[in-house]
Amino acid sequence: MLTFFKIIAGIPGFIFDNFLLLIREIGAMAVFTAIGLRRMFSGKQFFKVLHQIYFIGSNSLFLIALIGLFTGMVLGLQGYYALKTVGSEGILGTLVSLSLIRELGPVLCAIMITGRAGSAMTAEIGVMRISEQLDALEVMDINPHSFLVSPRFTACLIVFPLLTAVFDVIGIFGGYFTGVALLDLNGGIYLYRVEASVMFKDVLSGFVKSVIFALLVATVCCYKGFFAHMRTDSVGPEAVSSATTSAVVLSCILILIADYVATTFFI
Repeated sequence: MLTFFKIIAGIPGFIFDNFLLLIREIGAMAVFTAIGLRRMFSGKQFFKVLHQIYFIGSNSLFLIALIGLFTGMVLGLQGYYALKTVGSEGILGTLVSLSLIRELGPVLCAIMITGRAGSAMTAEIGVMRISEQLDALEVMDINPHSFLVSPRFTACLIVFPLLTAVFDVIGIFGGYFTGVALLDLNGGIYLYRVEASVMFKDVLSGFVKSVIFALLVATVCCYKGFFAHMRTDSVGPEAVSSATTSAVVLSCILILIADYVATTFFI
């Protein structure tokens, strides 16, 4: 019984300690982000940015196109039979296009890039940290933020909106393929509903979300790798593994939270 009361009495302290840890982590990430953004405009980073655009964007293009195609096809299939129950299958184009442009395009695209490129960013920077390569850069008077972090920030801010646009377009044609080629919906009606229902505000909201997600993913993945050596749960290669897992999970959670918050402003 005494042990039970000791556990109960320790709960407030446990919650308070973890709350302080969370506040400290948020503050550290905010400072890390500010430094990374400021360093985007310092030094010659053109070729480093191009390399990151190729790594994050070009190498993710096939994956994004494939996921976008099947997402649109599934939306078309599910949406057609759902709308058919109320005799409104003619607005399938509206359902598919708005679902992709407003929500699924930016969110799924960001999550896919996080899994493919974000994890690699964390692992690469984490390995450089535990092998003391970042310390060597500082000894050579090379700022690690300018050399490693800022080019990734710039590349993410460029690539995420572009890949989101690719995802949306291919997804809409995936819905067209399902609705028109497989379910005999009139193709002209589908395309007309897409054109009539999609407004500039819808496209803008999708691009704004993709920029927000880009900043979140770049910050979390670079931050986790940059400070992999300071983890308390593991050391060495295991710390890099833990940092990579933590970065992917946290990025996906923040993407969903940011999506909800951003949607409240654009709805």
